[in-house]
This record gives sequence, C-alpha cells and structure tokens, in this order.
Amino acid sequence: MRTSARTAGFLTGLTFALGGVAFAAPAAHADIPACTNMVQQAGVQVSDTVGTACTQGVHGDLQGCVSTLTGVGVPGGAANGACRMAANPPS
Repeated sequence: MRTSARTAGFLTGLTFALGGVAFAAPAAHADIPACTNMVQQAGVQVSDTVGTACTQGVHGDLQGCVSTLTGVGVPGGAANGACRMAANPPS
C-alpha cells in the first residue's frame, strides 16, 4: 500500500473518531443546568466552581460533586440532590 493511501485512510479514520466525540460531548453536559438550578434554589450563587462540581456529577463523580458543592456553601441535602440530578436526568 502506498504511503499516500495509508495517510488518507488514517486521516479519514481520525476525522470520524473526532467527529463522534464532538457529537457525543454536548449530551454529557445536558444536565448541568438542572444541577445549577438546584444550587441556585438552595440560595447559593452559581459560580465556576459550581459549574465544575455539576460537571463532575454528569461524569459520575457524585462524591466529588457533593464535596465541592458543600465546600461553597450548598447544604448537604441540596448538594446531593443537585449532583444526582446531574448524573441521572429526569425522564
């Protein structure tokens, strides 16, 4: 196989792989607003730290999410609920 054909095949595969990641990525962040809304309802201002915590929840790190939210003043029950909302969206 010629080098140019291999290079073209590699670039095509890379394009498909990266394109798939781009399509999958937005879905992972779909529940951050639900999480941040719960934080706001608990009386805590939404900040970059809150966004980071909710992102942890979306990716399944509930313990890290709750720990970060309680660290910025979200009461434990509200932090737990917000992180669960991020991880398990309502149907």
